[in-house]
Amino acid sequence: MAQWERLRQLHSVYQQQLDELYDRDGLPMDVRYYLAAWIEKQEWERAVRDYDLAMVLFQVLLDNLDTQHSRFVQEEQFLLKHNIRRYKQNFQYQEQPCTLASTILWFLQKEKEILETAELDMQVKLLQVEPEQMETDSQKDLERRMAGLRNEVQCVEHALTCLEEQQDEFDFKYKTHQMEGKLMKNYSATEEAAKKEQDQNMKVLQMLINRLDECRKTMLSNLGKLLDRSEELLSVLVKKELLEWQKRQQKACIGAPDNVCLDQLENWFTCVAVCLFQVREFLSKLQELMGKLTYPNDPVKAQKPVLQSRVDSLLTELLKSAFVVETQPSMPQGKGPLVLLQHNLSAPVIKGYRRFNVLGSNSKALNMAESQTGGMVADFRHLTLKEQKSGGSGKGVNDISLSVTEELHIIYFDTVFEMKGLSVNLQAASLPVVVISNSSQQQSAWSSILWFNMLSQDPKDITFFANCPAAMWPQLGEMLSWQFLSATKRGLEPEQLDMIAYKLFGKQQNYDSCKMTWSRFSKENVPNANFTFWVWFDGILVLVKTYLENLWRDGSIMGFVSKAREKTLLKKKQTGTFLLRFSESVRDGGITFSWVEYSPTGEPDVKSVQPFTKVDLSQIPFHEIIRNFQIFEAENVPENPLLYLYPNTPKDEAFGKYYTDKTGDDSPYIKYIKTKLMFVSKE
Repeated sequence: MAQWERLRQLHSVYQQQLDELYDRDGLPMDVRYYLAAWIEKQEWERAVRDYDLAMVLFQVLLDNLDTQHSRFVQEEQFLLKHNIRRYKQNFQYQEQPCTLASTILWFLQKEKEILETAELDMQVKLLQVEPEQMETDSQKDLERRMAGLRNEVQCVEHALTCLEEQQDEFDFKYKTHQMEGKLMKNYSATEEAAKKEQDQNMKVLQMLINRLDECRKTMLSNLGKLLDRSEELLSVLVKKELLEWQKRQQKACIGAPDNVCLDQLENWFTCVAVCLFQVREFLSKLQELMGKLTYPNDPVKAQKPVLQSRVDSLLTELLKSAFVVETQPSMPQGKGPLVLLQHNLSAPVIKGYRRFNVLGSNSKALNMAESQTGGMVADFRHLTLKEQKSGGSGKGVNDISLSVTEELHIIYFDTVFEMKGLSVNLQAASLPVVVISNSSQQQSAWSSILWFNMLSQDPKDITFFANCPAAMWPQLGEMLSWQFLSATKRGLEPEQLDMIAYKLFGKQQNYDSCKMTWSRFSKENVPNANFTFWVWFDGILVLVKTYLENLWRDGSIMGFVSKAREKTLLKKKQTGTFLLRFSESVRDGGITFSWVEYSPTGEPDVKSVQPFTKVDLSQIPFHEIIRNFQIFEAENVPENPLLYLYPNTPKDEAFGKYYTDKTGDDSPYIKYIKTKLMFVSKE
């Protein structure tokens, strides 16, 4: 199948690339369409080097256009007739047939590249190779526009080469004209013949300078269009894609499974940056050409400074936007990022929010050798914060009563980018961090980080806690699920979230409109307890991560279930059915199990044990407690009442994979079980 026919059958995405390729005057698409078969059969590559062949092809091209024009005249296709005649007239001005051959060859090669890309994509689909992340329609559109931008740059580069060749041609003929003028003065030619020859040469030179002027204007116009397209793409990158990435990063810092890989953004920013740097090179080349040849009303002289200012402005905006903090600061061995212990800060200078200044070195060279990802790293240690006295008589932020863990600080990174004569001062800022003086403050500091990144719309709003917003339950529930997901690779189920919502808001028809204040989340004690909701929840999370991760991940732990719900579930099950739930009364996290028995009259009786804490689980694994748990029934015969994990899985089937090899009295934990007092109570 002919190349042009294959192109016409491509998906609309690739046809759009074809449209962009022919969105210029080098080779009109109408000519390519109507002369497709003839164009594809010619040896354009040889014609680029062979002037005689190029001239023959040039003449045949004009003849073919005449033929096509006659056909449109007969068919009374007025518009097509007009266009073909205009195209032929434009081609007739070609002084160098080899240049025309080069142009047509270039278009054919670009067509092949589009075909190869489309065919490769089709092969990938046939092989059912799934990308790591499905691209959205907007990302596909952006990829298409980036490809169009790269193609446009190549076209302008080709046009600049042609412009340089035209100027060389003018320069050669102008010098030849000067030499011939001197020679004619030395021979006995008549004055009239000499004048006639001179006039003819001047007409040729004037035609060449006119063509050169038009080409310069076209080149400057194309550079302006290139900057328009770059500016549009940069706006999308900065105002949409980068903002969305920054929001994803905020959420990822608090456990969300969002993709924060910078590879795609880096490719897009790099594509636009490369384009803009090439435009600077094109402008430098135009300046060089103007230095060799200029004339009155030279468009380069008038328009080049404006284009130069514009491209430098766009590059400055791009570079400033692209300088971001990829990995947010964190405390070594700390829980979660954005919490820093004062005596071991691994970051550059902190600009204090309320009361602190940093003492120590405030600058350091960024080092790529220390990075694992190719980024730049600066490691600062032993920085200390010093209290700063606030001046002035007015009441400011310093006077607002906030705890240390609610004081937010921002870390700024400053550098200078220099490349090809362009120098730009860059600054990137971390997300707000909390600086603590003791590890005991870490739990509270992390709750501040969670609340800020869950709700803040401004990543630099360090006064956030001075007027802290409330959280809607869907936001809060999602954030709580992220904590388990990031710590154990298993989030919270809807039923578990419903139990937490019930604990916070009581029984509601729908929890979506329920609000949680910051104080109630982290400062006010829950009813009938001496701890806050966050302390209770975080204690459970730590307990699960440290001692129960496998059981939690395989779904054995129901976890968040109220006592009332527990009784409803168990009283419908067979004797010995049990479930595992978290205690609602233990401050630092506790887990218990409850089981159902039936009286001689068939009444269900739900029993529970006192919750096991981290002290207990550090001595014996929870699955061994379940395996060896016993109570004394009639005649003091010990019996394990735990038979089926809810809803109906045999105990050994559910937990057998975690058992030690020894069983029964041979278990290394049996002595601990026998000597520990188990409290059994009826609900």
